[in-house]
Amino acid sequence: MENLSKFCTCKDLKCPLNPVNHEKGCSLCISKCLKDKEIPSCFFKLLNKDDEITGYSIEDFAKLVLDE
Repeated sequence: MENLSKFCTCKDLKCPLNPVNHEKGCSLCISKCLKDKEIPSCFFKLLNKDDEITGYSIEDFAKLVLDE
């Protein structure tokens, strides 16, 4: 699983779920996001709209996608 952390684009290195802080890859982050009905930050990074992110909900992601 350590290979998964090599493509993680999350800049929050203090987050205990960030793959740099454990050996479980992206699983902990994705599990948390699914529970909270959120989209992982790596998906938001694909949109290149970091300054427009107001939250990580599915609705927040959809709004940014539709604004493209």
